[in-house]
Amino acid sequence: MKYLMTMVCLLMMISLHAQTSKEDMKAIKETITAFAKAGDSNDTNSLDQYLDDNFRIVMNQLFGSKDVMLVDKAGYIAKIGSKEWGGDSRELEFENITVNNTSASVKVIMKSSKSTFSSLITLIKNSDGKWKLVSDVPVFL
Repeated sequence: MKYLMTMVCLLMMISLHAQTSKEDMKAIKETITAFAKAGDSNDTNSLDQYLDDNFRIVMNQLFGSKDVMLVDKAGYIAKIGSKEWGGDSRELEFENITVNNTSASVKVIMKSSKSTFSSLITLIKNSDGKWKLVSDVPVFL
């Protein structure tokens, strides 16, 4: 009887974990999709809600540069708002999502008429249970 109760508890814990993981996966995809759509439409008000205050985009040797360029949240939103970046509808393909409790990493391919690139995106789950982007490392394909 003790063995049976232990097994039932264990199965319930596994089931609960799997359900939470599915919910997190869905929320992560929704957050990244909404982030991309906000950038595509140069909607800085919407974009702001998907980025953690510590957000950074790390651009390694992009746009002809041989250097690494870091752009913080304010700088990123300014470039989207000025339409220097964004403004092109992208199609997203999620290749890999790894959830580690309150953090996650995602490899996503973003395709548009202007460019195709692969991004490694890191998200955190804040104290309100919302997933927010904390970093984006894009590479042109």
